[in-house]
Amino acid sequence: MSLCEDCVKGVVHEGTPQGKWEEIGGVNCYVGTPTENYAKDKALLYLSDVFGPQLINAQLLVDSFAANGIKTIAPDYLNGDVVPPDALHAHTFDTQAWLARHGPEQTRPPLDAVITALKNDGINTLGATGYCFGAKYALELGVENQLKVCVMSHPGGVKIPDDMERYFSNSRAPLLVNSCEVDRLFTLEVCAEVDNLFGSGKFAPGYKRDHFEGCEHGFAVRGDMNNPQVKAGKEGAFKATLMWVKRFL
Repeated sequence: MSLCEDCVKGVVHEGTPQGKWEEIGGVNCYVGTPTENYAKDKALLYLSDVFGPQLINAQLLVDSFAANGIKTIAPDYLNGDVVPPDALHAHTFDTQAWLARHGPEQTRPPLDAVITALKNDGINTLGATGYCFGAKYALELGVENQLKVCVMSHPGGVKIPDDMERYFSNSRAPLLVNSCEVDRLFTLEVCAEVDNLFGSGKFAPGYKRDHFEGCEHGFAVRGDMNNPQVKAGKEGAFKATLMWVKRFL
């Protein structure tokens, strides 16, 4: 897996988190629970970028899904060793050293522990929305058919075409991709290649790609809300994700 410099760029958003930190399967998780009646046997996994669910931006997104009736769980599958928010401004963070500490052998066990605990607690239907680094994990859970629905926003670490071909061949989970105009990890050429593989009804479970002009990699979580086009993209990606999840979860 690799990171680009845009993976550690962006803006910290303002707001007051409404969710709670809970230990699930021995893993620290930020949890958003709807205040109104909701399906107790369903949940959405929020699979964060490298800043983890500790970043307020992620917490506010989890809260927004919960406010729309979906119990949402953001596992700290990065084991507390997240990229600090200061890296958004310093641009000197050693991403390669961080990646060396966050391979599948370190990150899948906590994620799997959370999923097992949720199933033991009666949650038998899961969806996932993955952002940047987390999109690869959403893809893998989709390939393993652990998901009812899958969303990837500005994916990072996805091997093209291999990973997408594995998803196409093995997954039964409808797939939404939120892409953007400027993305070194999921380029416009990659978008076209994925559309050619999944689009025009080729992927029977369902496929959609929403594209946001004027936005860069990371926009769906760390976009500058003072930029009207980026703000529209961030809000558009959330709305697209919410509608996709509500449709299929």
